[in-house]
Amino acid sequence: MLFLANGPGTSALTNEACNPFTIHYAYDTVAIARGTAGAMVKQGYKNWYFLAADYAFGAALQRDAMTVITAGGGRMIGSVKHPVGTSDFSAYLVQAQAAKPQIPGIANGGNDMINALKSIKEFGIDQNMKVASLLLFITDVHGMGLNDAGGLLFTTSWDWNLNDESRAFGRRFFAKTGRMPTDVQAADYSSVMTYLKTVRTLKTADSEKAMAYLTSTKLKDFYAEGFARADGRYVHNMYLMQVKTPAESHQAWDYVKVVATMPGDEVFTTKAETRCKLWQ
Repeated sequence: MLFLANGPGTSALTNEACNPFTIHYAYDTVAIARGTAGAMVKQGYKNWYFLAADYAFGAALQRDAMTVITAGGGRMIGSVKHPVGTSDFSAYLVQAQAAKPQIPGIANGGNDMINALKSIKEFGIDQNMKVASLLLFITDVHGMGLNDAGGLLFTTSWDWNLNDESRAFGRRFFAKTGRMPTDVQAADYSSVMTYLKTVRTLKTADSEKAMAYLTSTKLKDFYAEGFARADGRYVHNMYLMQVKTPAESHQAWDYVKVVATMPGDEVFTTKAETRCKLWQ
């Protein structure tokens, strides 16, 4: 059976845990790290303290970010792990403050990320440190509001307001749900439709034939344009984004702006770096 992975972020899926029937479709921790951490290191933020979720995603995000940070001349001066579903981050933030980093790096997602950022605001940490949220979704921004989230840098695979095609999909999604889609939700729709079109073209649901087709055919739709490699990585552009301030937002859900477009062959794991035996 094919496994089309969109929500999972750990880069292990296309490295040591790769297999012949997985396509890692949306994003991964390597791309996020090279986008957000890479940009901040170039701005001179070299000393990092990580607040990471205690499971595979958090560990991979911290590890991949540190690879980028170290390569840029930076270092990690401390880190702490927290359980998934943490509501009170005060004890962790006290440790972060004591280390006096330039950057507290938030290596988690969803409600954990929102709660961590809210706590950072309450502690006033953002007044003298630059906060890096390594994974952020447009729904997170909506929940926090531009007053709290404005200025945050993050990396994503897609946004509803990128171009005419993305806006058309976003509006269709909004008409059914009352909100704009995240990049993962767009990738869910894209990957399912790509698979169904593959089955229709081949006139079979045989997984080996489907994978052979998907890894030898250029993929293109409203979500992305690119190709799937032997390690299962769907290679496409990624985007370094910045959350807008309230003054910069001109319509509902107009929350982010593109800082840089990053080609997939530069931002995802390269063949020289891969730990996937299928691609070595």
